[in-house]
Amino acid sequence: MSESLEGKIAAITGAASGIGLAAARMLLANGATVVLVDRDEKALSKLTAELGDKAIAQITDLLDTESCAAMVPEILAKVDHIDILYCNAGTYIGGDLIDTDTTTIDKMLNLNINAVMKNVRDVIPHMIERHTGDIVVTSSIAGHYPTHWEPVYAASKWAITCFVQTMRRQMIPHGVRVSQVSPGPVISALLADWPEENLRKAKESGSLIEASEVADALEFMLTRQRNVTIRDMLVLPTNFDRV
Repeated sequence: MSESLEGKIAAITGAASGIGLAAARMLLANGATVVLVDRDEKALSKLTAELGDKAIAQITDLLDTESCAAMVPEILAKVDHIDILYCNAGTYIGGDLIDTDTTTIDKMLNLNINAVMKNVRDVIPHMIERHTGDIVVTSSIAGHYPTHWEPVYAASKWAITCFVQTMRRQMIPHGVRVSQVSPGPVISALLADWPEENLRKAKESGSLIEASEVADALEFMLTRQRNVTIRDMLVLPTNFDRV
């Protein structure tokens, strides 16, 4: 048996493109209301006009301390409650550490780790009070394997894997499920920073997946009965042989 998403209210960070947008489309197709969180006001305006009345824009810059802190309160001013928080926003750094500047490292760690922790911290009082909810984070296969061609990115996803699994245990008594989805390489703007040779090989071998296929995994996770938690789902291209 599965649980319906009809009438649920979800908030998705990084929702203007890629996995976040695919997840938004999936949830809307299942009858949910979706708050699309992104810093790109123009893109959100266009998308909400396209997606209909159940798609709500929330302009938030997760790298801005005040904007990040205001996200959950501003969402709750627009909707009655939050059933699902999908922390999907993130960025990527590939290549050797020595070739990466420290400002870029700080930005990536702040978005991939700190913003996720802050968003979860801000939503859990609301979910604890309601004694229900789902928190899902986009991790990566890089959070399970020491991918030497992307040490900073991989480290951020290892950190998130630890965070999700510790928070999953903390939230069990409160009826809140905490989980992550860990995709392999997804066709998205993030791959623009991949080492060119790796990207070329992945494309030639069919070792990439679509964002919609990650959304399919998310749908399965969210529609399980409440006595079941899919704590992590690895979604890999069949031909991906780098890990």
